[in-house]
Amino acid sequence: MQTVERYRLTFTDRGSSGAGVVTDEVIVERTDALGPGGNPVYSDPTGILRAEISPAGEVRMLATGVYQSPQAPSAEPLPSTTRD
Repeated sequence: MQTVERYRLTFTDRGSSGAGVVTDEVIVERTDALGPGGNPVYSDPTGILRAEISPAGEVRMLATGVYQSPQAPSAEPLPSTTRD
């Protein structure tokens, strides 16, 4: 199985109607780190948002600072891009 290099994480919030409303999307790229579950850790360019993502697409958000309680987003694999 090929490891995914990038994911789009989509965070949703319940709107007043109770339906899920997209509030933010962030692209994360694979790092060399492994999370507590042994899966790859993905990070946004700032390094503030970090997530462990399993091959099944299960997301575990990793706190990078004090007082963070990140919500779990949905993860969508993105196609690989060529790096020069």
